[in-house]
Amino acid sequence: MSRFLRSIRRPRTATDPELLAPPANRWTRALGLMAVVLLGAWLGLLVVGNVRVPVGPMDTTMTLRPSATGGTKINVSPLGALHLDSHIAPVRLDVNVDQLDPDRSQALVDHPERLSGLQDEVARDVGHGALDLAVRSCVAVVAGATALGLVVYRRPRRALAAGGLALTLLAASGATAYATWNPKSVLEPRFSGLLSSAPSLVGDARSIVTEFDVYQQELARLVTNVTKLYDATSTLPAYRPDPTTIRVLHVSDIHLNPASWKIIASLVDQYEVNVIVDSGDTMDHGTSAENGFLDPIEDLGAPYVWVRGNHDSRITQSYLEGLKNVHVLDDGRAVSVAGLRFAGIGDPQFTPDRTNKPGAEASQELAGARLATALRDQRAAGTPVDVAVAHEPQAARQTDGEVPLVLSGHLHHQEMEVLPYGTRLRIEGSTGGSGLRAVEGEHPDPIEASILYFDRDTRRLQAWDAIRLGGLGLTTAEVSRHLVEENQPGATGSPTPSPTPSGERSGERSP
Repeated sequence: MSRFLRSIRRPRTATDPELLAPPANRWTRALGLMAVVLLGAWLGLLVVGNVRVPVGPMDTTMTLRPSATGGTKINVSPLGALHLDSHIAPVRLDVNVDQLDPDRSQALVDHPERLSGLQDEVARDVGHGALDLAVRSCVAVVAGATALGLVVYRRPRRALAAGGLALTLLAASGATAYATWNPKSVLEPRFSGLLSSAPSLVGDARSIVTEFDVYQQELARLVTNVTKLYDATSTLPAYRPDPTTIRVLHVSDIHLNPASWKIIASLVDQYEVNVIVDSGDTMDHGTSAENGFLDPIEDLGAPYVWVRGNHDSRITQSYLEGLKNVHVLDDGRAVSVAGLRFAGIGDPQFTPDRTNKPGAEASQELAGARLATALRDQRAAGTPVDVAVAHEPQAARQTDGEVPLVLSGHLHHQEMEVLPYGTRLRIEGSTGGSGLRAVEGEHPDPIEASILYFDRDTRRLQAWDAIRLGGLGLTTAEVSRHLVEENQPGATGSPTPSPTPSGERSGERSP
């Protein structure tokens, strides 16, 4: 017996069979534990990880949700949702505006003087709700991960380890969100839902520049605006921009889509547009048989500034010159419309069959150079141009340093960039959804346009709304508000085109 016991107590060596057996896969265990933690935390957030918060006269629900990109989503039923790039973390803050409390709303109606202090009240409510949500979320993820760990492992120690890991992950996510917190994300919101309501919620260009500086205050402003909206009427209000702002609707590449005219007319009405700029490819083949398609332009409700695209012919241009309220730009000649001075040049190529002719690149650069020369001549004559227009971006780039803003199209998607010498280039998408090309691919092309806001005194671009509608057969809508960098809070200067006296471009930027 003693010999047997000694054999049991004998230390095992590397040659023992048990040690020679393959060990358990630690990576598998670790991945399994992580899966339990994440699933348990998610279930905990779903069950108890939300708080109902009265925010002013509104009843709201705040929730944390797992997310690959983070950010904040504010759901305003039935108008749609406001998306803010507020932070980068694996959690997203959802704020649902559930309903308008009738008693608190009636109190505001009976005592309108309370509206002046409503934003402070809303800010306090949001702060208390956020703190309550943080505490509740910690409890939810720990409880969810611990409970699921107990079910899976049936060991209290493993279950507590899962709960502790869940709390650690939530704390790390909170630290990441804090480190990447962008309080000015509300300056560039993305609004999905009913198109005409978006500007009413985010305000006009001038109020954004002067008032949108603190995230919490702007969430309060949003809720305040929604409160007024619900209280005033059950229908969506028209957009009421600052009366001193010049509003330009930029469209391009309509490609014979008749639906475009109704969309443009609606935007003109909703945004009180002062002038429409079309950067070309209104037609598809440029034949005289297509000219009747252009007749609705006379009834759009705003002056129409147009340049020729590579799908527009001289026949097209001649017909447009005969329509009332249409201003055709070509050869660099300038025209003043709605308080702004425009100049442009038609596309030197005519390729309705989509072919690439020899020398196309050189011809675009030459056309752009001619336009740049005309811009210099206008400035020398004391009538500087505010906005240049060319269909092809390659031609538009040649005006860098000669004009504050140049508009183009052709690429069928939206872009905005500041060129090396200070000129801002805006490339518009296809307002016709690429015309008949919309049915060629698996997914229809979206319909895109932009509202550009100009200061009436300086005639400089202040902000723009990029509008994107779902393509053929779709009904989605998104409006993205963007500010020119120098107009954002804290900016101290603005880039301006700065040619030398001889007309050569310099790389300096004046304050």
